[in-house]
Amino acid sequence: MPVDTAVQRRILAVLAAAQVLGGVGVAAAIAVSALVASRLSGSEAVGGLAQTGTVIGAAVASFVVSRVAARSGRRPALSLGYGVAALGGAGAVVAVSVGSAPALLVALVLLGSATAAGLAARFAATDLAAPERRARALAMVVWATTVGAVAGPNLAGPVQAAAGAIGLEPAAGPFLLCACAFALATLGTWVGLRPDPLLLARGAEKSDAGPPPGAAEVRAALLASPAALLGLGGIVVGHLLMVGLMSMTPVHMDHGGATLTVVGLVISLHVAGMYALSPLFGWLADRAGRPLVLALAAALLLASGVLCALAGPADTGLLAAGLVLLGLGWSGGLVAGSALLTESVPVRVRAGVQGLGDVAMNVSGAVGGVAAGLVVAGASYAVLGVLAAVIAVPYLVAAGSARGREALS
Repeated sequence: MPVDTAVQRRILAVLAAAQVLGGVGVAAAIAVSALVASRLSGSEAVGGLAQTGTVIGAAVASFVVSRVAARSGRRPALSLGYGVAALGGAGAVVAVSVGSAPALLVALVLLGSATAAGLAARFAATDLAAPERRARALAMVVWATTVGAVAGPNLAGPVQAAAGAIGLEPAAGPFLLCACAFALATLGTWVGLRPDPLLLARGAEKSDAGPPPGAAEVRAALLASPAALLGLGGIVVGHLLMVGLMSMTPVHMDHGGATLTVVGLVISLHVAGMYALSPLFGWLADRAGRPLVLALAAALLLASGVLCALAGPADTGLLAAGLVLLGLGWSGGLVAGSALLTESVPVRVRAGVQGLGDVAMNVSGAVGGVAAGLVVAGASYAVLGVLAAVIAVPYLVAAGSARGREALS
């Protein structure tokens, strides 16, 4: 069985450092991509496609990264993910410099690979972790994203000035930052993940002989495990509701005349809720059990939906509270759900199942964003909040029931 050793601690440090760099790059790209795409094309619709392209790239890359991990280990998989994103950052610099919106959209699809690598890194943290510390190891890597997520947008302004000083288009500066950050993350994972944690974990499992598992074997292992499905559900439901509510909150606040500063503050509080307390959820999941934290996460998502449904466009305090609870619910679902998904399937198929989980997570985010826009356009933000709360209820019941069975066993 995997054990918590000095090797594990070093691997966690490498993964955390890569998460900081990846978070800087992803956050910087998100901060400017829609605006730059709109300016290059002269169309707000094209600007909206910028984020969609990144999400699509993340979904595709999640599948590829998981397949590489299943065959060759975490080191080549994560290095590939960050390396493709570095190429995307370089491509975005070229696209902005020549003024090509289509080329920028293609580059942003490649940039989505960094999101896939960042998600996969949390699973790499569990490969050698002792079972009683698995959720905390995962949460530590998730928490490291906080540093990059906060720093990235704040660096966008200075790097634009730096890009102009060296003769580039100022708008290319954030993408140059992305390329450099992802390149460093690529180098760090390639050099630092020695020995490979997944290959070490497999070596400790005598049953892990034979060729890499196929897609059918991976799906069968997932479907055969109720606990794995419960963990996957926590990840997917949390991401679906998080993207849906978060993406439409700035629009709702704009209808109430909120300034960009106020909107930015609310979103910053939301991001803090997503990442800052992830170690607490990891500790609680290890001490009290995964189902309890998943039930708590569902309750937080339910409360968030209710608060958002009650909040008018000018109710900044209520919206901020709703978005903080939304971030906390997402965090609890991601940490406990990922730990449960990981430990509920054999090591042989683990990387493949984790990849399916990340693909489902990214697809749910894309669906949540599109569906939320349609709901708000056809009805209202309040209706969106009600629907979010309703969706959270069945999962709360499922996680609560699992917790009850765990307590009785």
